[in-house]
Amino acid sequence: MGVFLFDKIIFGPVKSRRLGVSLGINLLPVDEKFCNFNCIYCECGWSKDLKAQNIIFHDAELVIETLEMKLDEMKLNNEPLDVITYAGNGEPTLHPKFDLIIEETIRLRNEFFPKAKIAVLSNATTLHNAKKVAALKLIDQNILKLDSAFIDTIKLLNAPQGKYDLNKLIAQFISFEGNLIIQTMFVKGTYNQQTVDNSTDLEVNAWLQLIEKVKPKQVMIYTIARDTPVDTLEKVSIERLNEIAEKVKAFGIEVQVSG
Repeated sequence: MGVFLFDKIIFGPVKSRRLGVSLGINLLPVDEKFCNFNCIYCECGWSKDLKAQNIIFHDAELVIETLEMKLDEMKLNNEPLDVITYAGNGEPTLHPKFDLIIEETIRLRNEFFPKAKIAVLSNATTLHNAKKVAALKLIDQNILKLDSAFIDTIKLLNAPQGKYDLNKLIAQFISFEGNLIIQTMFVKGTYNQQTVDNSTDLEVNAWLQLIEKVKPKQVMIYTIARDTPVDTLEKVSIERLNEIAEKVKAFGIEVQVSG
């Protein structure tokens, strides 16, 4: 079992298997994960109880200043940039000034790299917050997680902290009117003496029904690529991922597969 944490605010640029040349931004602490999901496959390791964590977020002004300096440096050095990506050590939208940071990121992107996109990798648990939703709707790639159509599987795979209402989540997805990307991690194995596999026909067919309802502009499907907190998990084969992708394409939806 390995744990991978980002040790600074800005990381990269790196070549992302899904996004291209990506400059990453971590809004969360550098020494621990802060997330309201506890995914059994997360490269950042296990989440703690949010209520027990005394978190000090990176100051919004510091994030913006650090990003501006990095973009200025990259432009001076003629470095390429495809996307500015908010990910990091947990759930980025939990930052209390997420909306302000996104607005400033758009301003800086337009100044330094107007052709670059802005992406946020999110577990979609803050879509009840109007300011965060408005910020997500401003960016190019709001990449929102949906690992299963079954709440029992979500509890096993993602272990959400607090209330999680799948029906409300789907309604929130639909409110984006197609301006969103659904991201799904397909994985199989065992955990706590239970079989876990969201790539079965039963799982995939139910998930496809939700994809058809939501009608995202793109679906990203992938499987584990780094160490996970649970060492009894396995990759789903690229052949199976491609089979799933073909079913999504039948809806006229673009699909990206990362094996």
